[in-house]
Amino acid sequence: MHKPNFLVSAQRIGYLWVVCALVFLTGCARVQPRLETVQGVDLNRFMGKWYVIAAIPVFIEAKAYNETEEYSLLPDGSINTVLTFNQGSNDGPVKRYNPRGFVRDAVHNSTWAMQFIWPIKAEYLIIGLSEDYQRTVIGRNKRDYVWLMARTSSIPEEDYARFLADVARWGYDVAKIRKVPHQ
Repeated sequence: MHKPNFLVSAQRIGYLWVVCALVFLTGCARVQPRLETVQGVDLNRFMGKWYVIAAIPVFIEAKAYNETEEYSLLPDGSINTVLTFNQGSNDGPVKRYNPRGFVRDAVHNSTWAMQFIWPIKAEYLIIGLSEDYQRTVIGRNKRDYVWLMARTSSIPEEDYARFLADVARWGYDVAKIRKVPHQ
C-alpha cells in the first residue's frame, strides 16, 4: 500500500526534529578539557614499588586490600608492571596482574598506554607527581578512573585531602573514590 506524500513528508519532518534535538542536546553536554600531564617524568626514578592509597578503581580492584604496583623499565623501552593485592580482605587471596606499559610521549614521559589484554591499550596519564617522586596521581581523560599512589602504604590526612580537592577540580566524582586498606 502506498502512503500519501504528506504522511511521508510529516514522517521525515519528525525524524528531522529528533535528529536536531539529539544534535542540540549533544552540543549542550559538558565537555571536560583534556587532563594536563606532568612535564617531564624521569622514568628511572618513577620505576619501583608504589602503594595504591586511593582510587576510582577498575572492576578487578573494587575490593582490593594491600594494593601495590611495581614498575620496571624493559630494554625495548616498555614498562613491565606488576599489580598485586589481596582480594576482599587483608588476608584474602593474592591477585597478581602483569600489564605492560608503553610510553606514548617521549618528550615528557607522562602519557602511557597500559595493556592488560592484547591488543587493547588503556590510557594512563601521569597527572600528578611530587618532586621527590614519593607520590603520584594517575588519571584518564574520561574521568572514569584515577589512582593516588605513594612510596609508602599511608600518607598524612592533609595530603589525602589535597588529593581529593585536586581530583574534584579536575572533574572527577570524589564520591566514587575508595581508600585502599593496607596492613
